[in-house]
Amino acid sequence: MFAYRRMPFGLCNAPSTFQRCMMVIFHDMIEETMEVFMDDFSVFRDSFSSCLSHLDKMLKRCEDTILVLNWEKCQFMVKEGIVLGHKISKYGIEVDKAKVDVIAKLPHPTSVKF
Repeated sequence: MFAYRRMPFGLCNAPSTFQRCMMVIFHDMIEETMEVFMDDFSVFRDSFSSCLSHLDKMLKRCEDTILVLNWEKCQFMVKEGIVLGHKISKYGIEVDKAKVDVIAKLPHPTSVKF
């Protein structure tokens, strides 16, 4: 399925179809060693060596299912990062202040169209 250069279905179904595919591919790893949301993968564990082992397993699964990753967008062994507008760190999940600032600066709507 990932060999398609164009999706053979409407774009309105693309996100949900892609998410279902990720859930099928990584079904035995999700919530145990990794989390997946669309094209964002987070591999985690309690030790460096364990994390590397699970990262290796995830990358092997990608190879086996011909799932191609964009290496320019990959980040490895980060201690914190922004995921879906939230800052993830050792302190837990926080709202990304930069995202809030951008939203606060948006102009108010002047008209409503139906």
